Amino acid sequence: MAGPAALSAAAAAALVAALLLLRREDPGPGAGPSMAETEALSKLREDFRMQNKSVFILGASGETGRALLKEILEQGLFSKVTLIGRRKLTFNEEAYKNVNQEVVDFEKLEDYASAFQGHDVGFCCLGTTRAKAGAEGFVRVDRDYVLKSAELAKAGGCKHFNLVSSKGADKSSNFLYLQVKGEVEAKVEELKFDRYSVFRPGVLLCDRQESRPGEWLVRKFFGSLPESWASGQSVPLVTVVRAMLNNVVRPSDKQMELLENKAIHDLGKAHGSLKP
Repeated sequence: MAGPAALSAAAAAALVAALLLLRREDPGPGAGPSMAETEALSKLREDFRMQNKSVFILGASGETGRALLKEILEQGLFSKVTLIGRRKLTFNEEAYKNVNQEVVDFEKLEDYASAFQGHDVGFCCLGTTRAKAGAEGFVRVDRDYVLKSAELAKAGGCKHFNLVSSKGADKSSNFLYLQVKGEVEAKVEELKFDRYSVFRPGVLLCDRQESRPGEWLVRKFFGSLPESWASGQSVPLVTVVRAMLNNVVRPSDKQMELLENKAIHDLGKAHGSLKP
């Protein structure tokens, strides 16, 4: 269990991150949906289902990956769903019975190239914290593991790669978290997927199963702000995963698309019947 000093360091780092986010101007509505797109979502979902596409999720044991998997199964968008992770996850609900799982060693990913083959769409929700893994461990997971997974996915035929990053990601940042997020965004873009979508949510509003005192403090911090300010710097987790899926079903002629926090809010709140 982490001691008081470690928790204080985590809390301080989290507050620094929050203050850095507040200093950045919101980039505007970005790629939020038009009224026509919102009304057409049900039809887009149905058309997408008819294509019988396969999807993989990296990081399904985390909060974002777990919520994304739940939403994917509820919407029934893919004919095959595969989780790629370091351990097999246990699900008791009937809805999860057909979920495939590939257990890999991220230190030897080249030996597990077959796990990344044959998927049309990939979602990467991998991530850890500096407080949990140390600086080197954080870089290894959030940059190196992500990049190697993307390389194998590209080689395996993945056409649309989706990356969960962070608001404020910038490879030139002096803050390690934002710097690493910016670096991996750029490196994955160099792989030239047919379509590459980057999501930059602000502080994720959710009740984590994993204890992260720093993030808890930041959520409390944003909870004390006026709603108009808080929504510019934070976003409910369910809004993020719905935005990711609403985005994947809508056609795009862009090779790379960047969805900032405001666009995630707009797209994640788009109406339309979610379930088939």
